[in-house]
Amino acid sequence: MNNILMENNCINISFALFLINLMIYWINIAIQRSKVLYKLGNIINISISLLLSSSLILRWIYNGYFPLSNLYESLIFLTWGLSFLQLILEQQHKSLFIGAITTPIGLFTIGFASLSLPENMKQAAPLVPALRSNWLMMHVSIMMVSYATLIIGSLLSILFLVLYNFKNKITINVKHNYGTQKLIRVTLLQSIDSLSYRIIGLGFPLLTIGIIAGAVWANEAWGSYWSWDPKETWALITWLIFAAYLHSRLNKSWQGEKPAILASIGFAVVWICYLGVNFLGQGLHSYGWFL
Repeated sequence: MNNILMENNCINISFALFLINLMIYWINIAIQRSKVLYKLGNIINISISLLLSSSLILRWIYNGYFPLSNLYESLIFLTWGLSFLQLILEQQHKSLFIGAITTPIGLFTIGFASLSLPENMKQAAPLVPALRSNWLMMHVSIMMVSYATLIIGSLLSILFLVLYNFKNKITINVKHNYGTQKLIRVTLLQSIDSLSYRIIGLGFPLLTIGIIAGAVWANEAWGSYWSWDPKETWALITWLIFAAYLHSRLNKSWQGEKPAILASIGFAVVWICYLGVNFLGQGLHSYGWFL
């Protein structure tokens, strides 16, 4: 019981910190570029990642299996993935925009998990036979990390489109290291577009590995590598959309707005694949269904 209470406290505190961080990032962009606010937001995000890690570990210890067996657990893991990737990207790129667009999604995800799902969906239950496999940790964790990565990359493409439609050329001074005075003049739109491309380029192979691992697991559990289950079908659609995006970028057939539109469509498709399928119908992945 203490473990459950501690886990819930970690989730609730994380939700509050997401809300605080949302205000910090947006104030820092809208009003002033403050080094202090940037560092405060970074510290809060580290705290969120640690709290979510603790909640997942506590649930793992208490229930005896990796916590990715139902929708609630996967939402918490996705939120952790978003906050952890945000940490890494901010350390690499020192950009306020990453936190400003990632934090609202993290807030929505953890809020949906903790406030919208019924209590029975939050409770751990004995694993169904298909989930009693070592593939649970490999397949589902890789898929969730790929979702988190593709979501962030797609959000940057959406941001690119918003800025592109307001102004074709926006140039700012970007300080790549707060500890130095070296300023490099870059085009904001190009910077966002390039970062989106690189992040999606990381998420796509993860998605590919996750789908392959899922096919192997499906053959072990159900005797077939591919069954055209709704979740499998939408995972394939997601793969095709981002494959088309990367193909257009690699051969430079599309530039600027067109690939960003494709990545933005990918943002919606990822959510349909992850959540929408659970609402629209049941299948072999029906352990995530909660209606």
